[in-house]
Amino acid sequence: MDPKIHDTLILSDVHLGSECSRAREATRVLRENRFRRLVLLGDIFADLNFGRLTKEHWRFLGYIRKLSNPKRSVEVVWVEGNHDHGLTDIMSHLVGVKVYQEYSWGYQGMRHIAIHGHQFDRFVVSNLRMNYLMTLFYLQLQKFDFKGKPIARLIDRMNTRWLRMSEKVESGAFVHARSRGAARIFCGHTHAAMRREQNGITYYNTGAWVDEQPTYIVINEEGVKIHEYRERIDDRDSSEERSGIDSALIGLAGDAGLSADFEYEGAGR
Repeated sequence: MDPKIHDTLILSDVHLGSECSRAREATRVLRENRFRRLVLLGDIFADLNFGRLTKEHWRFLGYIRKLSNPKRSVEVVWVEGNHDHGLTDIMSHLVGVKVYQEYSWGYQGMRHIAIHGHQFDRFVVSNLRMNYLMTLFYLQLQKFDFKGKPIARLIDRMNTRWLRMSEKVESGAFVHARSRGAARIFCGHTHAAMRREQNGITYYNTGAWVDEQPTYIVINEEGVKIHEYRERIDDRDSSEERSGIDSALIGLAGDAGLSADFEYEGAGR
């Protein structure tokens, strides 16, 4: 039996360039699902430093480029997050996708909206410089953390709760969806997957790919479901899939001005 074809698959907060990024697992999810539309819902990068990208991070980008090939008939949408700011033109060129501040589409007679969610977080909006410095500190901390990055991940969860990001984004999302006449609204940013309903509107948060329990969302005729990625015994790419992705990586390297024999390891690694 052929696998189910989803109308839309959504994932966010992969934070490529971060030591905590689960880019390999995110790539596997994209390979193992079939969908007509892919929404990358912001913070796909940790910051603007491409030197932090590892081999698996480049492979994720290579697979996005592969999906965006018109022959695959998949609509690939990138919604900009606060960490992606400044990469819009670069990513549009490198991986061949359109980048939006907010994206909406219709399905089953309902309007759907995808927006990263930092727009509803006043702390981020009002403290861009501080947020940038905190990001640099957090990325440096990860280099000296233990295996599995327990300290960095604990700080990430505590930071989300202390700033009350989940509550702020949820509240702002409901107001925004109501003003746009949407029945469903999807956000990232908080790193906490959830589903809430209010006055006929359903809010979903996609979670993140920097924790031990990464999550993603699929939308099909059965509705909307938040899936939790589960670790596999063999979490390696097959040689067949790897060759296809690596060919896309060579193209990415050329477009980014890197040498063809570049090993795709982050600078200083």
